[in-house]
Amino acid sequence: MKINVKNLIILFLLTISGCSTVPTLSSSPLSPSKVTIAPQEPLTTPESQPHHTEELTLVATGDILMHNTQIWGGEQLDGSYNFDSFFSPVAHLIKAGDYASTNFEAPMAGPDSGYTGYPLFNSPDAIAETFKKSGFDLIVTANNHILDRGYEGAIRTLKVLQNASLDTQGCFSSLEAQSTPLIKTIRGINVGYIAYTYGVNGIPIPNNAPYLVNIMDHDKIIADIDTLRPMVDVLVLVLHWGEEYRQHPTEQQKELAQKFLEAGADVILGSHPHVIEPMEVKKINGQNKFVIYSMGNFISAQNGLERNSGLVLNLKFSKDFDSKITKLTNVSYVATYSHSYYSNGKLLYRVVPITETIQKIKDETEPFLTTKDLPILEQALKETSNQANSKQILID
Repeated sequence: MKINVKNLIILFLLTISGCSTVPTLSSSPLSPSKVTIAPQEPLTTPESQPHHTEELTLVATGDILMHNTQIWGGEQLDGSYNFDSFFSPVAHLIKAGDYASTNFEAPMAGPDSGYTGYPLFNSPDAIAETFKKSGFDLIVTANNHILDRGYEGAIRTLKVLQNASLDTQGCFSSLEAQSTPLIKTIRGINVGYIAYTYGVNGIPIPNNAPYLVNIMDHDKIIADIDTLRPMVDVLVLVLHWGEEYRQHPTEQQKELAQKFLEAGADVILGSHPHVIEPMEVKKINGQNKFVIYSMGNFISAQNGLERNSGLVLNLKFSKDFDSKITKLTNVSYVATYSHSYYSNGKLLYRVVPITETIQKIKDETEPFLTTKDLPILEQALKETSNQANSKQILID
């Protein structure tokens, strides 16, 4: 038998190199090519794989009122209105969150019946554009003044706000609108809002429009929470409740807050008292839940330190997409002060962040407040901390 020495040499080399098969050789000549070796993927176990998580921050402020002097201050020489001075010092705080809400206690029924403040409010439409420019996303309209100008005034208010690309909640133009949940999806986290008021100052809700305003009813709120809960990761309940100028919640409010949180709400944002009431984190079914019984006034022409003290609240949530669990991870706020001042002989209003403003006064960069105003700002800062009970807010 004739031995092919060349083939024996090839087999020998393959054997000592560890190859167990003989490569197939192409019958057509090939030009030399580079060989690229792909890097080996690192070995991972399910435990070592990174979790997919996302975070979001919800911002909220208290009551926004429109008294006569605020309206007059916004009137321009040509008869139009501009209220951008209201929130320009705090717009960066409102915009810092992913979604910002506030409670607006004034219908926008149009100029025909005149613009007025308390007791029957009617605000110029220009405030809606100011809301949008300042970073607000949701205007809650479930409050005791929404029917100050009747059914038509309430419906027009919704149209003005929605035409300014603002979400609304608590007052509705139809049964379908009332039945359609407000759910915002932010980086894959679904956040739902529902809002109610204790009443509308005795003004009758039209019989043919029972959907117009969400009135607080224990069973209805529980039912609405049950409906919304499966659709969202975070459920925010906004309640216009409590007693005006009382600095602590009633026992009934505490009991209701506990029931609503146990039913599935994650957050309760309170308004109406026009002063700050305590906030607290409750551990319910192993989850951190949050309630602030009243966020106080954000801006108004009311008198008194406590009625001009407010806050910009920040609630941070984190969602683990693997476990599908969303947690409240941080609660913080910036104390604010509703400041009235004169500029070019005109009385104007604005909301200022207290700590920042104190520093600006010391740096001599604050245009209207001086060192003479430091005591009242420092007192407002101290009282806000005491009223909010913020030193006891811990997230574990």
